[in-house]
Amino acid sequence: MNLDYLKVFYVAAHNKSFSQTAKDLHLSQSSVSIQIKQLEEQWDCQLFERTTKKMSLTPAGEIVFKQVQKLFSIMNETTNELQELKGVVHGDLQVGASLTIGEHILPFVLAEFNKLYPKVDIRFKVFNSRYIIEKLNNREINLGFIESMLSYPTLKQVPFAEDELIIIAPPNHWLSEKECISIEELLTLPLIMREKGSGTRQVTEDTLRRNHVDPTKLNIVIELEQTEAIKSVVEAGLGVSILSRHAVKKELELQTLKHIVIKEFRFLRSFYMVYNEEALQLPSKKLIELVNNIFTDKKT
Repeated sequence: MNLDYLKVFYVAAHNKSFSQTAKDLHLSQSSVSIQIKQLEEQWDCQLFERTTKKMSLTPAGEIVFKQVQKLFSIMNETTNELQELKGVVHGDLQVGASLTIGEHILPFVLAEFNKLYPKVDIRFKVFNSRYIIEKLNNREINLGFIESMLSYPTLKQVPFAEDELIIIAPPNHWLSEKECISIEELLTLPLIMREKGSGTRQVTEDTLRRNHVDPTKLNIVIELEQTEAIKSVVEAGLGVSILSRHAVKKELELQTLKHIVIKEFRFLRSFYMVYNEEALQLPSKKLIELVNNIFTDKKT
């Protein structure tokens, strides 16, 4: 049994697309098709129902998918137990984090992790929240850190820290003279916002909806993917923004940005660890333990 072929099948079953599977696994589309075909010939059954518009698992494909999940889970458990027996944590740890966590929180956590487990090779990249979910489903990363709750039943989502999004403006902005503003005033202001799909954008829009405010009424004049770019544009006086308090801590201390309070309204959220519990390897489990320890201590 070729495990690489099973991985291709597993990713294709998640993606429901051979072309996307080829991109995710850095293979040609013909190679993906050939490997799936060889599995179908080996088991003498069709694994995917393919039409011009969609692709889905056949009943036989559903059975294979369930068993492949079990197989990968057993392999992970075996690897973890053998590493525990040896008393040494080593291997690869591929982590994806959304922007705020990736820039302002996780680097310090990973530095501490590296001191404790120097034999683990850490690979860390920043993506937006939705892309992290895709990477986890395709088993391209082991552990994700996101800024919003996304409903994916195949993945475990565990909150580990609290955060607040705040309105920021340049210190010479006319709003700086006001003690607070109303939510109606916020809707009139030119806003510099993160792109759709980011955790910050999702939390902003979800909070407004919960408070019976239509997020499409926000006066968004610029969308940017980088927090540092947003801060620079706000400092230049082109608008105000909504960002994590963690992301603007230095600017607030230096008074290059000012926090504008909304009367009786707060954008609160949790930060989440997200992962496939059955696929967790020992380095990932140790990082989860460390994150829980660090942020439990901060709460007490």
